[in-house]
Amino acid sequence: MPKRWEVRIAGLGGQGVVLAGQILGRAAVHDGKNAVQTQSYGAEARGSAARSEVIISDGRIAFPKVRKCDVLVAMSQQALDKYIDNLKENGVLLVDTLVRQVPDTHEKLYRIPATETAEKTLGNKLYANVVMLGALVKATEITSVEAMRKAIAESVPKKFLEANLKAFEEGLKLL
Repeated sequence: MPKRWEVRIAGLGGQGVVLAGQILGRAAVHDGKNAVQTQSYGAEARGSAARSEVIISDGRIAFPKVRKCDVLVAMSQQALDKYIDNLKENGVLLVDTLVRQVPDTHEKLYRIPATETAEKTLGNKLYANVVMLGALVKATEITSVEAMRKAIAESVPKKFLEANLKAFEEGLKLL
């Protein structure tokens, strides 16, 4: 694992990208890393652009914003179109299979059926963000599986914990 990861998770409001970033940052801390998470989203809650950025480092984090990401998670076509140019040359790109037009790039590309998996296995597309976190952990080993499970347990309401943990496990199985 590199000494530092810059991660951008982007999509539309309502897809849980902010929560996904918060969970990822928390998991990194459980693994003994330093982490900072920032977020931005449009004025409307659902359907507008949303983004969560997480920097994970073995050392100090002097600047809390992602400049060039090592990992880009795109949950929508708009997110991919907007942020693909900020992905490092040898970066990791995870896109939900809802994203139809993926440019021919030199990045490590993973097409993840996160929304489809959430709907099929849990009956609700709202779990797609946590399915994607499972795929992210499997593809990059950015955090340990156990740290991610613990972070999920601390981040979601108890009544949704079992479904979120199942979503994470389903994401691990996709790669």
